[in-house]
Amino acid sequence: MPRINVTTFVAAPPERVFDLSRSIDLHRKSMQEYGEEAVQGKRNGLINEGEDVTWKAKHLFKARFLKTKITSLQRPSAFTDEQVEGDFTMMKHEHIFKPCENGTIMIDIMYFETPYGFFGEMINRFYLTRYMQTLLEHRNKMIKQTAESNQWKNYLMI
Repeated sequence: MPRINVTTFVAAPPERVFDLSRSIDLHRKSMQEYGEEAVQGKRNGLINEGEDVTWKAKHLFKARFLKTKITSLQRPSAFTDEQVEGDFTMMKHEHIFKPCENGTIMIDIMYFETPYGFFGEMINRFYLTRYMQTLLEHRNKMIKQTAESNQWKNYLMI
């Protein structure tokens, strides 16, 4: 099973980074080049424990749907979302936020399994794992830029 680890330093307090990471609106903005939109469940604002969202996007040459649910949440230190429906056999994304002297260390750990046996494993090894890591890095860059600017208030509805 592939495991992706992405660590990002953000010069902002953990509460801000945590909440921006739960923002449906910021997620949509970070994935706009893929036409990603929330089509069911929580469609804007901050997603909370027990809530789900279904995303529609074009990835790997095809329109795809992914329904995820927040299965645990401890503000401002961690939350986990897991696939409920979608193309993966299983997907789990842990978000961890550690305060540090000048801000927050944001850690993403993602596990996923794909169908198709040996063929799926080869797709993971030679393409999909890197593709998913690039998406996480791109998203984290947007969270970092937003948290470190005056724009963060626009996504937290303050």
